[in-house]
Amino acid sequence: MLNVSKFGIRPDKTLGRVYETENDKFRNNYQRDVGRIIHSTAFRRLKYKTQVFVNHEGDHFRTRLTHTLEVSQIARSISRYFKLNEDLTEAIALAHDLGHTPFGHAGEDALVKASGSYFNHNDQSFRIVTFLEKAYSTFDGLNLTWETLEGLAKHNGPLKNINKKSTIFLFNESSMDLDLKIFPSLEAQIASISDDIAYMNHDLDDGFRAGLFSLKDLTKLSFYKEFIKKYGLEPNSSRFKKELVRNLINKMVVDLIVQTEKNLQKIKPKNVNHIRNAGFNIASFSTKMKKNISEIRFFLNKKMYNHKTVSDKTKKYKKIIEILYQQYSANKVDIPSKWINETYGRIPTDYETNKKQMIIDYISGMTDRYILKIYNRK
Repeated sequence: MLNVSKFGIRPDKTLGRVYETENDKFRNNYQRDVGRIIHSTAFRRLKYKTQVFVNHEGDHFRTRLTHTLEVSQIARSISRYFKLNEDLTEAIALAHDLGHTPFGHAGEDALVKASGSYFNHNDQSFRIVTFLEKAYSTFDGLNLTWETLEGLAKHNGPLKNINKKSTIFLFNESSMDLDLKIFPSLEAQIASISDDIAYMNHDLDDGFRAGLFSLKDLTKLSFYKEFIKKYGLEPNSSRFKKELVRNLINKMVVDLIVQTEKNLQKIKPKNVNHIRNAGFNIASFSTKMKKNISEIRFFLNKKMYNHKTVSDKTKKYKKIIEILYQQYSANKVDIPSKWINETYGRIPTDYETNKKQMIIDYISGMTDRYILKIYNRK
């Protein structure tokens, strides 16, 4: 039995799954969730989905898959320190980006514009694990535990104004009460904030590699000045950029642990429900670190995400998604009937009514290279 703190999630205390499953003799419930996610089709597709740079632009840039693994590693390390349920933390971290479209956030924006409909990658991750994955003969989805689903649903905290077309809302109303208006477990909070730590630092690393900015561009940022002062490294030294990113990750993790400990001391939780009902995120950065992070986000927006090289490609890839959506919608291109049958059980008689959601599910599930392949056929 795992030695879990009193405010962590015990493996034997799960609130269960939608479809009852026999216990596994050798694995706890959350280890089984991890296995189901890693062996899913959607997880494999992350290998060819954009983080910032499209897969074919370079072998060493992050993809959604490598980003996901980096999030999982950071989250597990932090979770281990607090004696939380590492397996649950890992499951949430591994599943958090399953619903991303091809071409990253730009693809999501393009799909919303083209369809004129609700779409959110967090919601789509939830839709994948509760419906779109087809690995079992007796039910749709992966039949994950209540606690893993809670962590996915509340990836960005409580959901007070959730769209009523959202899969999360519909699932919560009909299947399992995820209590969407309160905070999730500390395991889920750590998985979420580890996502922020990973993407900011690794986007800096990828930005350096792509030549979108130089070390000189960082000189006005507070964390950079502190780094130079502490380590005294010369910016032209061969390993300086890697040292910078590595130390910044460590600095953020340490700050998060220290501030989270202070927050725990403040509420003195006796169980996980005290975490859920605290009224604020227990896993958080200090005020000083939040300021540093705001500076980094502003820097990345200006120097990387809106860099002409990136934005020109973004416009191109957005257009591809918009054109393909219009072609599927106008029946100039057909969604493969095999995929429809496998996903929905059969081609529905009211096909036109369901077509928009089918197109959204189909396009959002595509990898970068697959959507380019389909587009270049036309």
